[in-house]
Amino acid sequence: MKTDVVIVGAGPAGIFTAIEMLRKGTKKKIVIVEKGQSVENRHCPKAKTKKCMNCKPYCHITTGFSGAGAFSDGKLSLSYEVGGDLPNLVGENLVQETINYADSIYLEFGADTKVEGVGNTEEVRKIRTRAIQAGLKLVDCPIRHMGTEKAQDIYLAIEKYLIANGVEIFFGYECSNIILNGKKCEGIYVSNNNGVEMEIRADNTIIATGRRGAEWLEKICGEHDIAHLPGTVDIGVRVEVRNEVIEKVNDVLYESKLIGYPRPFKNKVRTFCQNPGGFVSQENYDNNLAVVNGHSYKELKSDNTNLAILCSHNFSYPFNQPIAYAQKVGELTNMLGTGHILVQRFGDILDGKRTWEKELSQSNLKPTLPDAVAGDITAAMPYRAMTNIINFIQAVDHVAPGFASYETLLYSPELKFYSNRVKMDEHFNTNVEGLHCLGDSSGWTRGLMMASVMGVLMGREIY
Repeated sequence: MKTDVVIVGAGPAGIFTAIEMLRKGTKKKIVIVEKGQSVENRHCPKAKTKKCMNCKPYCHITTGFSGAGAFSDGKLSLSYEVGGDLPNLVGENLVQETINYADSIYLEFGADTKVEGVGNTEEVRKIRTRAIQAGLKLVDCPIRHMGTEKAQDIYLAIEKYLIANGVEIFFGYECSNIILNGKKCEGIYVSNNNGVEMEIRADNTIIATGRRGAEWLEKICGEHDIAHLPGTVDIGVRVEVRNEVIEKVNDVLYESKLIGYPRPFKNKVRTFCQNPGGFVSQENYDNNLAVVNGHSYKELKSDNTNLAILCSHNFSYPFNQPIAYAQKVGELTNMLGTGHILVQRFGDILDGKRTWEKELSQSNLKPTLPDAVAGDITAAMPYRAMTNIINFIQAVDHVAPGFASYETLLYSPELKFYSNRVKMDEHFNTNVEGLHCLGDSSGWTRGLMMASVMGVLMGREIY
């Protein structure tokens, strides 16, 4: 097949590249290749079975049109200060302008008009004061919450829009490699589960495979000398507390983005993906790695709030494989949980003991991930990361009293795979002609909005 533009991955970066090209009146033929299914064909059986079925050949929560975004909490961060390092590549002003533009597209396709975390200036000031006293930084960031179920409707509308306007989408096709002619990329090799193989040749090849595809892209970069650097990998836990503990922060900010550098190691530790009234969830990667995440629905609410606490790790010499490092941490944790997510009470960690199922059943706080296995996450978590997490939780307790209570739940492993940083110029050109890398797999973005922004800017470059 010959096309003008081929996009690998139908996550926000790839989707918004196509949208912007259409909005610019492009006459070019656009092909998107997605290993998962369309939005309407993505179904997680856990809603009925109440336990993870470890679906093959891939997890429907993380794979398919819209990427992990359709089945996540669906939060759009509306500040250039949140979502990765793209501002360092193209400039803060351009990123903020493009966030506003991409946000208008989400609104056009049905996103809620309400923006969380704006107003209540005096209450925000009080929260910031407590954060400063605890040695933490509070990052202001307006949030547009689509919600897990509403995000699926929004992305379904986008999917239909793209198809109706001539974008050809191949679902169930996985990219195995790129086609190179010297130092020029001329397309990709793809195949489906039925053994059908195909070459798609294109003038511009865009790889936007998301966090799930970060390891694959790292391999491709190494194989073809695509300039890249090892970046940061995040290792941490998902914390769950009763809504009452953090309701003031939820009401004022919806999502508290806190950053700290706790002693003794002073590594960067941050909160991420806060879900008021949300549910802890499990996601499975292709290598049978089970990781924890969180969802938040517009209508369905729980009695709990969950959020991630992530420790940033950087490696350079002699070891430079941060993704592999994080995977090993996850594999060891999965081993202890026999393939399931581990959960432990914070008080038990401080007491140096594992948590038992009976103890969970007696707590005020009931886990929203029913098939999580009570155990000891400290038996798998590296000492440095665990120490950072403990000290950070105790600091957050000053912002939200009760956050560090005995019953607070910690789920593991929470891992974010976006450590490979592809070297590109401000026009997203790699050192291989005709090849561009976008979104979380490129190492430049983290999250729905910033990946969408990168797609918009890519669309303007090649329309």
